[in-house]
Amino acid sequence: MGQKYPLQTLGGTAPTRHHTTLEDFRTMTRAAITSRSLIIATVAAAGLAGATMTQARPQLVPFRGDYSSGTVVVKTGERRLYLVLGDGKALRYTVGVGRAGKQWSGTSFIDGKHRYPAWSPPAEVKRDKPSLPEVIPGGSPRNPMGVAAMTLSGGQYAIHGTNQPGSIGGYVSYGCIRMHNHDISDLYERVSFGTTVVVTR
Repeated sequence: MGQKYPLQTLGGTAPTRHHTTLEDFRTMTRAAITSRSLIIATVAAAGLAGATMTQARPQLVPFRGDYSSGTVVVKTGERRLYLVLGDGKALRYTVGVGRAGKQWSGTSFIDGKHRYPAWSPPAEVKRDKPSLPEVIPGGSPRNPMGVAAMTLSGGQYAIHGTNQPGSIGGYVSYGCIRMHNHDISDLYERVSFGTTVVVTR
């Protein structure tokens, strides 16, 4: 039998010549097959995850209400946002809304659209969480705006992404409308400056 692994001398010089045996060849072949299988499995898993994210889309649902096509309607009690399409249809997204005492209703419009915005905690948030920095850069995992934000007229509230996806569907915010990052990205492309936003209880 040949030596299974090359040896080095005590002086650290080059290893002695190594002759591959049949057993060596079988071992290397098994290792290569295992490695290839792991790579394929990893790529497949990544592809599946990507497909799941890509396929995560709002639901097309029946919708009643006296709203023009293109209006965004947030129903706080349902924790749902609707983009009205007309003809009795709308796209429905699950959202996080204001916690008790922080909810509001009324009509506004989108006056700003921002990708990966920096965030400065409002005075109320800063008072409750004094350890927060004055500014959290866009793209930071600590930034609660997520991948995009659309500000509403008046400057107090926004529809935005999140760095806490588990909070979506709850009463969780200081009044902003919180969406999954893939959902805010989808809505961001569908609406424009001046889009009417109606928030109901």
